[in-house]
Amino acid sequence: MKKLALAVSASAVVLCGLAPAAFAQSSAQEGGAPTDAAAAAAAEVSPHTFTANVTLASEYRYRGLMQSNRRPAIQGGFDYAHSSGFYVGNWNSSISWLGDSNPKVSAPIEMDFYGGFKNTVTLAGLEWNYDAGVLQYYYPGDYPTGFTRPYTTELYVGAGAGPVFFKYSQALTNLFGFADSKYSYYADLSANVPLNFWDLTLNAHVGYQNVKHVNSASYTDWKLGLTKDLGKGFALAIAYIDTNAHKSAYTNSYGRYVGKATAWASITKTF
Repeated sequence: MKKLALAVSASAVVLCGLAPAAFAQSSAQEGGAPTDAAAAAAAEVSPHTFTANVTLASEYRYRGLMQSNRRPAIQGGFDYAHSSGFYVGNWNSSISWLGDSNPKVSAPIEMDFYGGFKNTVTLAGLEWNYDAGVLQYYYPGDYPTGFTRPYTTELYVGAGAGPVFFKYSQALTNLFGFADSKYSYYADLSANVPLNFWDLTLNAHVGYQNVKHVNSASYTDWKLGLTKDLGKGFALAIAYIDTNAHKSAYTNSYGRYVGKATAWASITKTF
């Protein structure tokens, strides 16, 4: 049952790149004329970008489903990006969904590892963004004998223009603990539209999760929200999240339906 973001995307959640940071310095000779070395230093731009982020969320939702049983979640990650478009990263979150589905499981952390390539290309006078990579979801912990491990590896490819982006992810392994679910896929259509007032961005998303050989587990999820840029690396987000997931497939051991609609909020700091 599970996961289906983030990340921070990229939409996004889950769910997107950062421009390389620039560093420049200059000096002047007596009389004010810059030296060749100073001019070269002023023009130098690092091709490397390192960032980190930390988030406090009212709960963790992924692809519309509860990951923390409606309890707050602490999340964070690290990213490296090269000016060529290559990137790698790690993202982590507190979770409870594995223990909620089977009390014999002790796996309170999700660790995601990803890498890929993203860039832009101009076609027919329109600038397109594209992204392709691989993502692994890892859940360290203790599992009872015979329990299908939730570890999942997905390949993804996406493209978009302007505020709209479409992403397709396909599992190369079983999907989040569903037995015999290799080659399940997730289709994600998202839009992030700047509203040009109060530094607000409108976030809209609809996704479809297909679970191979488990028809009752396939479902659609959707989200509508706002993100507010607070400055100094802080961002506040609120959203309404819902799904049409079948209760027969997505009710945990405590009797809670994990696809239930919710109001959600988070605050993120990027370094």
